[in-house]
Amino acid sequence: MSSEAEESTGIGDIDDMGPVDYVVIEFPGNRMTGKGLPLLVDLVDRGVIRIFDLVFVRKDLDGTVTAVELKDFDSEVDLSVFEGASSGLLDQSDIDEASVALEPGNSAGIIVYENTWAAPFARELRRGGAQLVAAGRIPVQALLASLDAMEAPPAEG
Repeated sequence: MSSEAEESTGIGDIDDMGPVDYVVIEFPGNRMTGKGLPLLVDLVDRGVIRIFDLVFVRKDLDGTVTAVELKDFDSEVDLSVFEGASSGLLDQSDIDEASVALEPGNSAGIIVYENTWAAPFARELRRGGAQLVAAGRIPVQALLASLDAMEAPPAEG
């Protein structure tokens, strides 16, 4: 990445970065309460993560997806701290792909973030010639189901 590109996105030196992830968080009925936002701000303030992009979308009942400006949310949720969180990493094709997972009548927040807590570890691995070849995430529901299955008595046969 050129230093010009680094400056325009605010990403910085790619060799010093931690892993970058994204999440799509759905809000049924377009109702966003803001309950998790203070925790997200805390993660940023403590340097655990760095947000590159934050986009909100709404999927209408007819399947039409539209971007929602932060200022368009109800006054019960203060999202001003996230204004300007746009590195350009998240483009329209990414938003379209993420919206496929949404149910009509719902909205979502799409967040692209760096795991800054892992940056020193990732940097040293790269310096040693290692590279990430696979990654994944286990949904909490799948983990709970697996734990429940391990605790269940064996089926009689």
